[in-house]
Amino acid sequence: MIDFLAAHNLTGLTIGIATFFIIGFFHPIVIKAEYYWGTKCWWIFLIAGIAFVVLSIMIKDILLSTIAGVIAFSCFWSILEIFEQSKRVAKGWFPANPKRTEKRK
Repeated sequence: MIDFLAAHNLTGLTIGIATFFIIGFFHPIVIKAEYYWGTKCWWIFLIAGIAFVVLSIMIKDILLSTIAGVIAFSCFWSILEIFEQSKRVAKGWFPANPKRTEKRK
């Protein structure tokens, strides 16, 4: 696979497309995570990020290693976004979960 992509100069394009979809995938995950669990779920993103960093280091294939790295840093970025999402909910830009009693910032 990587030989085909490299031979046709498609490796960078493939990584770009994968990055686009990974970021797009994480956006609703952050919204749903904040809705159901609030900011207390930030550590899940931390553990997932560390796991994908380790995976990225262990994988020899450059394409898969890069995609694992993108997932890792998308997880790390989601930690910040979960707190920002909480602020957006407090401003009324997103719906609050009426079943959750956690204080919003």
